[in-house]
Amino acid sequence: MSFFIAEAVAAEAPSGGGVGGFDILIIVAFALIFYFIVWRPQSKRSKEHRNLIAGLSKGDEVVTNGGLIGKVLKIEDDFLVFEAADKIELKLQKSAVSAVLPKGTIKSI
Repeated sequence: MSFFIAEAVAAEAPSGGGVGGFDILIIVAFALIFYFIVWRPQSKRSKEHRNLIAGLSKGDEVVTNGGLIGKVLKIEDDFLVFEAADKIELKLQKSAVSAVLPKGTIKSI
């Protein structure tokens, strides 16, 4: 019967050897690229936004993430009362504020 089935000869398997120095260098390079292109800039923007929110005070003119422009009337723990127009007050989360405008910007618009 061995006439129809060819006998397989096992070749020696190459040794695993472990991770070489070049492989570790590639992993470190990818980690550095990820840090400088993604993580560090995002962390910097997040820190600037936290400082912006912490520095809000009554009377500041702000722009929200939705594009509303108005004046801060009252600040509570996580919320602020914001005047979008005459006698129109909105209650917003502090995190919805995207920028603080210079004084007098609303009057000039």
